[in-house]
Formats: sequence, structure tokens, C-alpha cells
Amino acid sequence: MQPTDPSDRAPLLELIERGALSPEQIPAALELTGLYPDRLRWRHFIEQLLLWLGALALVFSLLFFIAYNWDNLGRFAKFAMVEVFVAASVAGYCKWQRHPVLGKLSLCMASIGLGILLALFGQTYQTGADPWQLFFNWALLILPWTLLARFPSLWIVWLVLLNLSAILYFKTFRNTFSFLFHSDLALIWILFFFNAIALACWEVLAKTLAWLRTAWATRIIAVAAGVAATCLAFYGIFERDANVIIHFAAWLVYVAALLGYYRYQRPDLFMLAGACLSVIAVVIALMTDNLFSTLDDGSGLLLIALTIIGLSTAAAMWLRKVHKELDL
Repeated sequence: MQPTDPSDRAPLLELIERGALSPEQIPAALELTGLYPDRLRWRHFIEQLLLWLGALALVFSLLFFIAYNWDNLGRFAKFAMVEVFVAASVAGYCKWQRHPVLGKLSLCMASIGLGILLALFGQTYQTGADPWQLFFNWALLILPWTLLARFPSLWIVWLVLLNLSAILYFKTFRNTFSFLFHSDLALIWILFFFNAIALACWEVLAKTLAWLRTAWATRIIAVAAGVAATCLAFYGIFERDANVIIHFAAWLVYVAALLGYYRYQRPDLFMLAGACLSVIAVVIALMTDNLFSTLDDGSGLLLIALTIIGLSTAAAMWLRKVHKELDL
């Protein structure tokens, strides 16, 4: 089922809000304008859904089969099963590389199968490698396939693997950057810079590469960077020994860039709503830190609750205004 351009819905929604269409006429209007999915679009959606679910079922069935029969299978049988699966997936890409879905799906299956192979190797031979090395090597090995596939889903998998690698690395070597930051703070900075740079590169490349123009992928990266930026602001608020200016500067720059770009350059209500949520969270954190240190009764909680209601209402009104102005 192909997504409908949000701008196509705006005229019809305006007619409904003005009462130009009666409730009985709305279904017919949806069908005439093509906004209501017909049988062919539903069939296409179900075919794609079943195709992806079937591919994921094959991958995880291989993983669970090996795990369940671990003691009954020899090491060569285990490796042979996974290697044949990866080879078959690569062969599927070679056969269906011109197909809009099957070729990319085959490379996704091969990439996940390669991760299973790395985990199997580490578990069988007990190499003593740290967990972060598994995910980092996994990301490194599937990078050529990721470049070849030109598929946003596989790029998101690659970015997730690198994020996991960084998190697990700092759990293993907590004092790597102790001369600059506290270990947990260094991890937040790394995740913030990495995901913010990834988001900026994605948006720049999407202007020339049409296959990168998928809203859900950029939103996932923006959420990851936004969570890290908000955590930096929280750290500057609640940690007395923190450099408040640096932490707030990083958060403000990210939020301002998010609001500016996705309001005027490429409007996206999801991004704007995420920025508003981050602002509300930081304001409430500031109030919590200051009020609880000065007020001993419940008046502070009441003031915080009223502030949350007020800020949420103001954000909703502003987003609704933007929605109407831009016909999103």
C-alpha cells in the first residue's frame, strides 16, 4: 500500500472541517480522491508485509534451530548451515538484484546471517573477544553490502550496530577518555556527535540520492541524537561539577538546528514535535532542580504540573498552526 502525500489530504480535510461534506459523503470522497486504499493497494501492502515477515522468519528460525540443537549438532554442521544460508542470500541478490525488493531483502538476510556466523564463531571457539568487537566487526563486514544495496533499512541496521559497539565499548573500557570526561558523559558525547553527524550527512545526501528520502529513517536517527542531546542538558542541570555552558550549548545548537531545518527547509511535524518535547523536558528538569532545593511542601509539584500542562498546550497549538500553514 503506497503512502499518500500528506499535501493531497489537505483540501479534503479543509472541506470536511468547513462542513461542505456530509458524513455520508466522506467515504465516497475518499475513494474518488484516491486517499482510501483500494484492493490493489491493499494487496501490494499485504504482499510486501508477508515477504518481509517471511524473510525474518527464515533468519530467526536458523538462529533458534542452532540454539535449540546446540548439543546435538557438530561444529561443522552449525557452520555449514549458517554459511550456506549466507551464500544462498548472496546468490538471491545476484539473481534478483534488479527487483525493487527481493534483491535488497536478500542482502538484509545475508547481513543478519553474517552476524549469526560471527556469534557462532565466538561461542564455539571462545576467542575471549569483548562483546563490542562482535558488533563492530559485524558493522565493518556488512559495510560493502550496505553500500551496494542502497537500502535505508540496511543503513539503519549499520548505524544501530555502531551505536551498540560504542555503548558496549564504554562498558568494557570505562576510563578510556577519563582525562577529558567522566566515562558515562564521554559515551553520551560520542553518541550525540555520531548520530548528529549521521543525520546531517543523511539529509545532505538525500538531496541527490532519491532512495534516501525516507522519513522514518531520518526520524530514527534524529531521535537517537535528540535523546543524547537531552541527556547532555540533564547532566549539566543535575551534576554540580559539570560545565553547564558546554552541555547547554550542545543541546541548544541541536534543538535550534532541528527547529530551523524542519520548519523552513524540509517541514516535518514529527521532528518539530520531538524538539518541543526535548525543550519541555529540559525546562521541567530545570524547575525540578531549583524548586525542590527551595520548597519543602507540595507547591513545587503543583507548579511543575501546571508548567507541563501549559508548555504541552502551547506546543500543540504551535504544531497545529504549522500544520495548517504548510498543509502537512
